Amino acid sequence: MAVRVLGVDPGLTRCGVGLVEGSPGRPCKLVHYEVVRSEPDLDLSLRLLNLDRRLAELVTEFRPESVAVERVFSQHNVRTVMGTAQAGAVAILAAARAGLPVQMYTPSEVKAAVSGNGQADKAQVTAMVTRLLRLEVAPKPADAADALALAICHVWRGGARERISAALRRTR
Repeated sequence: MAVRVLGVDPGLTRCGVGLVEGSPGRPCKLVHYEVVRSEPDLDLSLRLLNLDRRLAELVTEFRPESVAVERVFSQHNVRTVMGTAQAGAVAILAAARAGLPVQMYTPSEVKAAVSGNGQADKAQVTAMVTRLLRLEVAPKPADAADALALAICHVWRGGARERISAALRRTR
């Protein structure tokens, strides 16, 4: 049974969003991808609100069954980490508001899942996402490809199965 997963590569200026359908051990199918943008000089509250609104629209339009968000880990630039964490929190909140389960993955987990190498660079991840989804053109910018990689990772790691099992238990 195929499941639809929303992957989110959080960021304040560019937040990658990608939706795929698939099941563990099988190729995934592209549903949608985009980058939600905001101007760096815009007030933080408005940037987060813009992201929240767009994620809510995407959840309503595409009806994912679960959400995969990149886990923020230490970087040298505290300001960048804070913005990424805030955008990630908005994605988690959007999922919770819609009643969707959320799983977080580190960049190395995602890279290993889609390329077999936890140290793969952005070009390698983009190339593998393009190949795995059988796309003629690579998704751009890299934030979109990273979001698709998150969604693929979640499907293949079986995280979406948990959602199906929980839904079946509720209907009994």
